[in-house]
Amino acid sequence: MPSYTAPTKDTQFLLQEVLKVTEQDIPGYEDLDAEFTAAVLEEAGKLAGAVLAPTNVVGDKQGCTLENGVVRTPEGFKAAYDELRAGGWCALDADPEYGGQGMPALLNLATGEYFSSANMAFQMYFGLTHGAISAIAAHGSDAQKATYLPQMIEGSWSGTMNLTEPHCGTDLGLIRTKAEPQTDGSYKITGQKIWISAGEHDMTDNIVHLVLAKIPGGPDGIKGISLFIVPKFLVDEDGALGERNALSCGGLEEKMGIHGNATCVMNYDGATGYLIGEMHKGMRAMFTMMNEARLLVGMQGYAQASVAYQNALGFAQDRLQGRDVTGAKNPDGAADPIIVHPDVRRNLLDQKSFVEGARAFALWGAELIDRSHRGGDAEAEALISLLTPVIKGFLTDKGFDATVLAQQTLGGSGFTQEWGLEQFVRDARIAMIYEGTNGIQSLDLVGRKLGLNGGKTIMGFFDMIKSFLKENEGNAAIKSDFLDPLKAASKDLQAAAMYFMAEGMKNPNNALSGSYDFMHLFGHVCLGYMWARQAIAAQAALDAGASDRDFYEAKLATGRYYMKRQLPATALHLARIQSGAEPVMTLEAANF
Repeated sequence: MPSYTAPTKDTQFLLQEVLKVTEQDIPGYEDLDAEFTAAVLEEAGKLAGAVLAPTNVVGDKQGCTLENGVVRTPEGFKAAYDELRAGGWCALDADPEYGGQGMPALLNLATGEYFSSANMAFQMYFGLTHGAISAIAAHGSDAQKATYLPQMIEGSWSGTMNLTEPHCGTDLGLIRTKAEPQTDGSYKITGQKIWISAGEHDMTDNIVHLVLAKIPGGPDGIKGISLFIVPKFLVDEDGALGERNALSCGGLEEKMGIHGNATCVMNYDGATGYLIGEMHKGMRAMFTMMNEARLLVGMQGYAQASVAYQNALGFAQDRLQGRDVTGAKNPDGAADPIIVHPDVRRNLLDQKSFVEGARAFALWGAELIDRSHRGGDAEAEALISLLTPVIKGFLTDKGFDATVLAQQTLGGSGFTQEWGLEQFVRDARIAMIYEGTNGIQSLDLVGRKLGLNGGKTIMGFFDMIKSFLKENEGNAAIKSDFLDPLKAASKDLQAAAMYFMAEGMKNPNNALSGSYDFMHLFGHVCLGYMWARQAIAAQAALDAGASDRDFYEAKLATGRYYMKRQLPATALHLARIQSGAEPVMTLEAANF
């Protein structure tokens, strides 16, 4: 049976010593002192470990069931949901005007990691509701906000997003769901949506679906899409729940993982819906929810890697097999623990260095969101837009790889259900697929985000790295191990971007064929940057005589491992990018 302990100490280190939150000029950050953030993280960690983690295996084994149109969640899910709801965890960073606590997105992401590590399928119910709240808050009318936000923020109602249809996924311009206008200003929504996470369940009194549909007579393709609020139960003028809307769950998907989350086929049979935002501008509103979801999915990637690593580490410390080649480390036992073996240590350090670097990267991303939303910083908004496909794509790819490494640490035991590692692998796999496959993320990065603001945003990123290196070039303690490798990796990233600019115009396939490698190259540079920032903070703590020297020395050793063993992958990705489209596109489709 796997276990989970929230990494509160590491999160605190990142918030207080690396990001230095109280020193930032972001409204609300002045309240994020060490005592306050410690209290929030400790409470979230307790709930994750004691309440959610015990339901994870249960949810995987039982799954959700559909009977007479009603979806039942696994045993213990509703009780856990009610406990977190009572604690105000549904929308930690939501607007206080509608009952939220108004905390920064930074804390919502930090605590969301713990909940996702403990039970990813469960956390998705909260995550989807949070995205729907954000979309309504950004694009809904005052009346819509007043009607839906208080109950969604409080947690008595949940939310979803409905995009995909049986015949279309990425190409949403092909959707067929219709919205017929009515004389009272509402619309009748008719169509079928598939793969709708948390589309139907028994944990809330109402489910507020955000549904993409086309109003007859509108423009063709994606320009004719509008977004609608379609509640499971209609809401009376006094805010009370009225009659059941004409929508239903037509089936549950049998999935590889996340069994505890209800993935539904949703049928809309003339259901009453309400336009949110402007007519034919539905994608603009939906992307508010989707971009947030992509950041949270990136978090899911390293959250699953984190819990998998914890359990792999525990196994490696206890499992006795073989002897250390340099001499017995457990002479009184029949064998040494497998953590003495270099290849096992390599395996564990691959996981550890990724998880700790990814956590820093994601929290930095959340800081950029706060800087943009709370401080109105346009440059921060552009930078997080550039980084969003990297956070989603790179962190979920490498997060899945890390869960596989954790499973491998256990050998044959990792392949059995008893130890739980195979569930982490299965659950982590979806993060590479939903909210836009990682291939789509890489195309978005190269096809759209590199040219953001005429290329000024990516050039601003390069300038940021250059400034960071220059500011710290006198720090001899970290120069050779951290700054020099980051400088080399950053040059690889710049060379790749220059290649796209030079060759992409000649043949777009030169850029598209290298887009996936570029996303990973960019991801490695970002983690290298975050490891350099962590190294500066850790060395400063040691120089100041920190009492917990083991923590800071381990941080430096883990960072050095990443810089020496992982960051050099940028050269490989650059070589692939510079090979162009020819190796990818030469083979005729008929000859595959």
